[in-house]
Amino acid sequence: MMKRFVFLWILILYVSFSQAQNDLDRWQKRATNTEIYRDQWGVPHIYGKTDADAVFGMIYAQCEDDFNRVEVNYINAMGRMAEVEGISLLYSDFRMKLYIDQELVKKEYENSPKWLKDLMDAWADGINFFLHTHPEVNPKLLNRFEPWMALTFSEGSIGGDIETISVNQLKDFYDKDFYANLTLKERDWNEEPQGSNGFAIAPKLSKSGNALLLINPHTSFYFRPEVHMVSEEGLNAYGAVTWGQFFIYQGFNEYNGWMHTSSRADAIDHFALTVEKINGKYHYQFGDEWRPFEEKSISLKYKEGNELKEREITARYSHHGPVIREENGKWVAISLMVEREKALTQSYTRTKTKNHQEFKATMDLRTNSSNNTVYADRDGNIVYYHGNFIPIRDPQFDWRNVVDGSNPKTDWKGLHEVDEMIYIENPENGWIQNCNSNPFTAAGSYSPKKEDYQPYMAWDLENARGLNAVRVLTGKKDYTLESLIETAYEPTLMAFNPLIPALIEAFDKLPVDDPRKFDLLDPIGVLASWDLKTGTSSVGTSLAIFWGGQLMADARSMERAWDSYIFDFLAHETSDEMKIDAFEKAVAKLTDDFGTWNTPWGEINRFQRVTNEIQGKFYDELPSLPIGYNSSLWGSLAAYGSRAYPNTKRWYGNVGNSFVAVVEFGEKVKAKSLLAGGQSGNPFSPHFIDQAERYAKGAFKDVNYYKEDVIKHAKAPYQPGFIK
Repeated sequence: MMKRFVFLWILILYVSFSQAQNDLDRWQKRATNTEIYRDQWGVPHIYGKTDADAVFGMIYAQCEDDFNRVEVNYINAMGRMAEVEGISLLYSDFRMKLYIDQELVKKEYENSPKWLKDLMDAWADGINFFLHTHPEVNPKLLNRFEPWMALTFSEGSIGGDIETISVNQLKDFYDKDFYANLTLKERDWNEEPQGSNGFAIAPKLSKSGNALLLINPHTSFYFRPEVHMVSEEGLNAYGAVTWGQFFIYQGFNEYNGWMHTSSRADAIDHFALTVEKINGKYHYQFGDEWRPFEEKSISLKYKEGNELKEREITARYSHHGPVIREENGKWVAISLMVEREKALTQSYTRTKTKNHQEFKATMDLRTNSSNNTVYADRDGNIVYYHGNFIPIRDPQFDWRNVVDGSNPKTDWKGLHEVDEMIYIENPENGWIQNCNSNPFTAAGSYSPKKEDYQPYMAWDLENARGLNAVRVLTGKKDYTLESLIETAYEPTLMAFNPLIPALIEAFDKLPVDDPRKFDLLDPIGVLASWDLKTGTSSVGTSLAIFWGGQLMADARSMERAWDSYIFDFLAHETSDEMKIDAFEKAVAKLTDDFGTWNTPWGEINRFQRVTNEIQGKFYDELPSLPIGYNSSLWGSLAAYGSRAYPNTKRWYGNVGNSFVAVVEFGEKVKAKSLLAGGQSGNPFSPHFIDQAERYAKGAFKDVNYYKEDVIKHAKAPYQPGFIK
């Protein structure tokens, strides 16, 4: 018996050793087919013999720059954050695991086409080889990555569709009595808008006669690094990649470029279900029948102290999708896109398209569910797609709200074809813009007409950025990359266009003997002469931002129509007394925090990067840079979401302009780009904050796209696993 045990143990060791050796041989072979150049900004330019080799090198380079962010994105995507962070994220994990069934995803990987499996294999190899060659790196949880894991995070958007599901409502429905007093943090949908700007300029409006594209995502800082991928199989894509993914999410190749902006094209629906227990099992009504819920036991692990505990929750699914809450005596199920393999296919293949026909073919996959797309190419085309995944619905129902899931007429009836969606191609005005605003102003007077589409095609509202974009683009011509940057950074805060006159009018109505008539005279005078432009030296900006924020907070409980323009509402529906009271509070707050209300915006609004924690920390006593940009909420095209923290008086940015690029598509592509801070997540790297001063000034760097330029500005190339 002992001999048999020893033999089995030796066999296991032999198989493990053989597997490890096979892995190492495969990784080293891939590495010999890959070269990485780091240019003067630390941007990795990866050259591989095949696309898979480029993926291998690209993800290896990402891990070099910030393995922590790579790993955390996949811990989250697989619903395992509570194993690292504890009970507070248990129901966020449950939300993910409503859709991520490990065994199902493994089958999807096995059934994927060979070319895509090859990329997923190379992706996993690149991360695992990094961990093998960097034993000093201690993963939080994932010591080995498997190829199928790439499918768990395949679409690329920040705050995807699943985050619309409330974790508190999930807990109340499925697990109310467990940690009964636990209140979970929800995503704050009223926080700094995490949208984006995209501009496309037709050849007739450019000085060179070439199409131009602005790529301007507004994300949390350091959410996406800058990467260049090249292979001998036709890949040559440059742009921003979400940590851990192997495709350029927003970027360009030598033929075309693509910019995604967050969309409110309706891709999600909620269905109220009538439920009864029949023969001990829950059923829901659908037409004249009662259907049993599919039940699935979901296992969740969570850290508590030094222990790892486990909890089972039984999830229930209707044909609409999983049940996510109870409301007015009904169970509510949610329908949203679940197309992992197709989403990954679309995300990758668009990076290799050579013209608009090929790009549109990728859009026909219809899995870019939460995004609009602004596009430009070398042939001179400029195009706009509003949404991409839009179900066909019966127009008699109110799709902004919960619909009756027992009525078969509310079932989705397939998906709209791309040509049925809101779409703009080469408009006569010569420009396209989208700033998360409604698509009916995307091309000025040549925009689509709202009445031609079902309402669910676009719940998007006009916003201050959209108004400003239309204003600055209209009538302008002879664009260059430099003037496109200037346009993209135009500093007018359009939100205050209706607000400031309303405040001045309210102040003028104050009785002569009201003490506020004297106390507020000087700051009112500053606002009355303010040009609505944000900037580091502007005191008017400081007064406006503190007042506008206070007025919004005071008016939060007021009812307003969902489709009203919020700043017209604040200007015309709040009382004179509310406006004056909010301004008085703003002046007092500025004085308390900074010693005087007469404080320029740049003294308040700062850029600082001192740690690489995903939730940044900021300190007034440490060096920082003045920033003139502003929140996209107020209409700042160059978005900079900042706020004070519990330990600070100054405001520090953490969201907004992160990766920004402008591109010209001629015989040779030309581009300029900029990152918040720098490429590396290592505070000791020279590329941690080497772009900070440029960022503060809006001074873009030239993109090294062609290999001769890369070599000219790069350090010696290296292969993954070898000393740089």
